[in-house]
Amino acid sequence: MTIERMISSDTHVIEPPQLWTERLDAPLRDRAPRVVLQDGQQWWICEGQRGLSFAGGAQTGDRFVAPERLRTAATFEEVRPGGYIPRLCIEDNEADGIWGSVLYPTEGLLLYAQADEALLNACCRAYNDWLAEFCSEDPSRLKGVAMLNTDDVDMAVEEMERARRLGLSGAMIPTAARPESRYDDPRYERLWAAAQDLELPLSLHLGANRVGATGVDKNMAKIRPTYFVVCELWVKESLADLIFSGVFDRYPRLKIGSVEHELGWIPFFLDRLDYTYTQRQGNANYYRYQTAEVPSDFFKRNVFCSFQDDALGIRERHGIGLDNLMFGSDYPHTESTFPRSREIMSDRLADVPPAEREKIVFGNAAMLYGFER
Repeated sequence: MTIERMISSDTHVIEPPQLWTERLDAPLRDRAPRVVLQDGQQWWICEGQRGLSFAGGAQTGDRFVAPERLRTAATFEEVRPGGYIPRLCIEDNEADGIWGSVLYPTEGLLLYAQADEALLNACCRAYNDWLAEFCSEDPSRLKGVAMLNTDDVDMAVEEMERARRLGLSGAMIPTAARPESRYDDPRYERLWAAAQDLELPLSLHLGANRVGATGVDKNMAKIRPTYFVVCELWVKESLADLIFSGVFDRYPRLKIGSVEHELGWIPFFLDRLDYTYTQRQGNANYYRYQTAEVPSDFFKRNVFCSFQDDALGIRERHGIGLDNLMFGSDYPHTESTFPRSREIMSDRLADVPPAEREKIVFGNAAMLYGFER
């Protein structure tokens, strides 16, 4: 069995070096994220804080053929052009078995670590404008996910509505919120209501943690490998806050997803949610559900899960919720399944019935983001 056609629910763009310096209005333009040369390599710098280099877009597929060449820094000139030229993005992904792609930022993920609210808001708007232009190459195959800053909920809703008018198909919010404003806070009610009314899925993407969030180190340049082993910590906290506070009870059509955190942790997470709700009522104040029996019911109804390569999660697909699962190639990043996505997923799904396989690699993402089937 060889899979012929997929949708990638997690593809990335590589932001051009002038994106923010050209698009931000004065006086913020002088503070915009910019690219600087350090020791022969290029790095993003914003407000004195170093972000990513371009290695994530410069060594696509090298882990399969030349792992000895992998590195942490590169220049924009080395980036695979499909990372920033939409037609080449479509061509690369089509060669990899990917018919349509849901698009996320790269450096934009780390901008959530910027403390200045006004600067982050401006960066989100500029990126969303650029992404809408990128997707206009072929809106039937490129579905963009807008960046949102949720510090000011009214402004976040306004930008979400604008993103929808621009033609974007989803929105990304910080995966880890600040301690004083986690997602069980009533201040977000208007955000949840607007996302439901706009039918705009909200994403919690790996790495998009707000500055000040508990346990988050804003200096990604010194990140430990431990981060990638326990990175689902923050998405688990946010999803648990959403579920226990009854957000999905009040907004039953709201869709919020875990993106690039893989799947294997989810069955135990659901078990703990249900145990806590049913067996620990005396230890805390609990919202009591009106439209479901236990927390895992909401997870299976309202939470989508984008994964890259997780054989364990696929084996546990029914416990997670088959209608929640959707493959994402992570193109053009270093850890992407490109150019072997078809081969990898054909192997991982070899024992999965055809109807279930189609949901995971195509149908679920098509329904969520409005791809033509």
